[in-house]
Amino acid sequence: MLGSPDSGPLRTTEFPDRLDVDALLAEGWKPLAFQQFILKIHSRCDLACRYCYVYEMADQSWRGRPRRMSEAIADRAVERIAEHASRHDLAEIDVILHGGEPLLAGPELISRVVCGVRGAVDTGTRVNVNVQTNGVRLDEAYLRLFESLAIRVGVSMDGDAEGQDRHRRLPNGRGSHAVVSESLRRLSAGPYHHLFSGILCTIDVRNDPVRTYQALLEYDPPAIDFLLPHGNWATPPPFREPGSPETPYADWLIPIFDFWYDSPVLQTEIRLFREIMRLLMGSPSRAESVGLSPVRMVVIETDGSIEQSDILKSTYHGAPETRLHVLRDPLDNALLHPSIVARQIGELALSPVCRRCDIVSTCGGGLYAHRYSTATGFAEPSVYCADMYRLITYIATRCARDMARLRGAG
Repeated sequence: MLGSPDSGPLRTTEFPDRLDVDALLAEGWKPLAFQQFILKIHSRCDLACRYCYVYEMADQSWRGRPRRMSEAIADRAVERIAEHASRHDLAEIDVILHGGEPLLAGPELISRVVCGVRGAVDTGTRVNVNVQTNGVRLDEAYLRLFESLAIRVGVSMDGDAEGQDRHRRLPNGRGSHAVVSESLRRLSAGPYHHLFSGILCTIDVRNDPVRTYQALLEYDPPAIDFLLPHGNWATPPPFREPGSPETPYADWLIPIFDFWYDSPVLQTEIRLFREIMRLLMGSPSRAESVGLSPVRMVVIETDGSIEQSDILKSTYHGAPETRLHVLRDPLDNALLHPSIVARQIGELALSPVCRRCDIVSTCGGGLYAHRYSTATGFAEPSVYCADMYRLITYIATRCARDMARLRGAG
């Protein structure tokens, strides 16, 4: 099926194309229902970010998709989500409005989807709705709408003006910092702060790490996600030489960890650090970037295609495809797709190198998309392997030292 840590398909075939799902089922493995539903309600964007995995990397399927999800597709997507939640008796689900830039879809479609899902699910199923936006169109009217629909808002921002405008530019080439900063202040101040879910920041190691963190703190975010730029063994991320022992991304993150960890009050959660600390203490991961917890998310594209994580667009053309569609397929059919199964079977899906590693339960092989190579598929360690090892062992050492000090004081 998968072979031992030193032999088998993980070494000789592209993974997970030949994953024997039937054998897993026969051995007693069962898939876990989806709990997170990412709806691509608009497939275009009003920024032209240089590092965008949707438009600038390997998969170019956006070119052939409708700009906006139609009402008919939206209604069928809602039905499929409700059907899945009911079939698996889910107490809580997350619906994430995404793009492209989801605010381009307009308030009518957003309201239709959100009200539709909440009206379609069984009584007792809680529906949490989030929107991830670049912030360009986040005006007072949208905030009032999100208030009325109880939609939480995440905004993408890469730090101060220099950091933001290096990549996140308007189509005319001008920087977006000024307009996004205004939107963030509108969201974080006054009556809308309770809608604020956090800031997503893509790392550029040329930016000063602590200055970047402090610039984001000015907006009083409840959480910050520092994201490694998407790349893999075939298309390496910036400043990351595959296989090199150098750790530019860990070296960038560690000063932020120290600043955050040494703060007297941890008011802003940095999700990557918090999840690593949870894993070190034996708790399961709540993020797909670290740990071995099963990934329970599915994507519905503007044309109704049922897909895997859109981050896979960074690997090769067609990587997220399942060949399923909301007009003909229940979401349950995606649960047995080999690539989705591979993200639910934990350590069994990891490379021999990862399975022999002393921090495998914390690292979890890193983000799935970052493991891709043209030779073996997704059967490699993360292209960020050295960075992940350095960051995790640094955090583990600091936490262990403090725990020892506390035990000594007790």
